Amino acid sequence: MTPTTSSPTIVLIAGHWLGAWAWDDVLDHLTTDHARAVAMTLPGLDGDDPDRATKTLDDQAASILELFARLGVSAEQPAIIVAHSGANFPVSLVLDRHPELVRRVVWVDSGPVAAGSVFAPDLPEGMEELPLPPFDAFPPQASLDGLSAEALGRFRARAVPEPGPVLRQPLGLTNDARRAVPTTLVCCSIPSAQMLELARSGHPMFAEVATLEHLDVVDLPTGHWPMWSRPGDLAQAIRSAASRTD
Repeated sequence: MTPTTSSPTIVLIAGHWLGAWAWDDVLDHLTTDHARAVAMTLPGLDGDDPDRATKTLDDQAASILELFARLGVSAEQPAIIVAHSGANFPVSLVLDRHPELVRRVVWVDSGPVAAGSVFAPDLPEGMEELPLPPFDAFPPQASLDGLSAEALGRFRARAVPEPGPVLRQPLGLTNDARRAVPTTLVCCSIPSAQMLELARSGHPMFAEVATLEHLDVVDLPTGHWPMWSRPGDLAQAIRSAASRTD
């Protein structure tokens, strides 16, 4: 179907080691007359880019804003950003720099990041990139529940090492207006009730959630990669979030 002129633009951004391809199954379900959806690959995660290991969070945020410009996103026609996992760092930068361009942010098993945060502060300076770790090394909050052997094989085969500068760069945030952007949290690895309790208690991973002014939560019980384990249900959650007017 052809989207109407008033349809929101939905930009989908996957987390570490992943490109636009990670959203293929979700995009199959998002073909509606209510929205147009575009998946993007962040700088540093294009396996054909010889300079990818030098990319920074600033490069990634700039790329998102460049895509917005190409798609005609503006303060009058803001976009919906869907950010999975580690995409929360560059997306938090975009929300800080241009909150007026985002109608709603949908965090998929993810959430907003606090100022000064560093994803991997202990990553050695000489380490140019971080390859996808062995699957048995993932922590509980990065559960592999629901993934088939085929999905795991595709993940392993297509994963691109994460650039070291992205993982070591402190997040510089200064604009409190980012907290006024309407937000939907799609909770997968951790139930929403537990996540909200952690936020209220000041847990560093979730404390920023407690500062949000307009928050909606959705439980989608599965592992950390719902775009593969429950793509239809995730698409419906995104579609519902996109239709909200708060």
